[in-house]
Amino acid sequence: MTNIVFLLVCLTLGVFLKRIPALSKDAHLVINNLLLYVCLPAATLLYTSSTRFNEAYALPILMPWISFGGAFLFFQALMSFLKFHRHTEAVLILTAGIPSVSFVGFPIFELLYGEEGMKIGVLMSQAGSFLVCSTLGIIVASYYANAQTKKWTFFLDVLRFPTFIAFCIALIINLSGLGLPDIVTGLLKKLAAPFSMLALISIGMQIDFRDKNIHWRALGWGLGYKLILAPLLTTLLFVIILKQRGIIAEMCVLGAALGPMNTIAIIASNYRLNPALAAQMVGVGIPLSLVTVSILAWILEWIGYF
Repeated sequence: MTNIVFLLVCLTLGVFLKRIPALSKDAHLVINNLLLYVCLPAATLLYTSSTRFNEAYALPILMPWISFGGAFLFFQALMSFLKFHRHTEAVLILTAGIPSVSFVGFPIFELLYGEEGMKIGVLMSQAGSFLVCSTLGIIVASYYANAQTKKWTFFLDVLRFPTFIAFCIALIINLSGLGLPDIVTGLLKKLAAPFSMLALISIGMQIDFRDKNIHWRALGWGLGYKLILAPLLTTLLFVIILKQRGIIAEMCVLGAALGPMNTIAIIASNYRLNPALAAQMVGVGIPLSLVTVSILAWILEWIGYF
């Protein structure tokens, strides 16, 4: 519950901060750069280097990757009919494809499933949604942002991105079985700690609910996939086709229905991929998902399918 209140407070704080005359109208870009060049690489190096993969929990790890792949295919096909701008298409793929497991999912999983739910949630977040964001998310964002330039520019942009560099270093450390020294771990924790607060404040500063600034059609399609189609896809693959039951399968379905990940919205904003829509997907999607996930959890308990 504390996480949810914290989320709403930070979003509201960002909305009010942008009204302060002393702050530049582009103040959120300064915050975004701090997040992407300091906080996010620190978090990537810290968590990716220490995450231990377990075959028994393969499905929670795969769920965010499948959700992202489904979003990519869905919006690629949809663009043939709707003709959205490429930047809008990119934002829909990014924000609708990656669930906010750590921030929104953790309190829900802990409430419903206790310690075991948190253990599964950490793997779903760190090896799932967080890695999708740090790899495919950056690749897709960079590709759409550099679509009009030479292909090698896009490739170099990905390789130079601090979070991607941190991911590669962390992966080497993880696969080699080495660990980070305690002093490095402590430093990375402090550098990564402000991420959630600053990311939500930045998103709040970009939220504008005036009618003329709301991308109603794009928002509807994005949240439609995120809150409805993504959990249906997960149910089809994991429950109906693979015939999985129990807490893991149920958490995968609920995890797919969580609101958009705030981190990927920051990345989309930094690449100037329709920042307004990215902020609206998070600002509307996360509070709305609290309602839809609660309804979904009640339905799953009522039918007793798992």
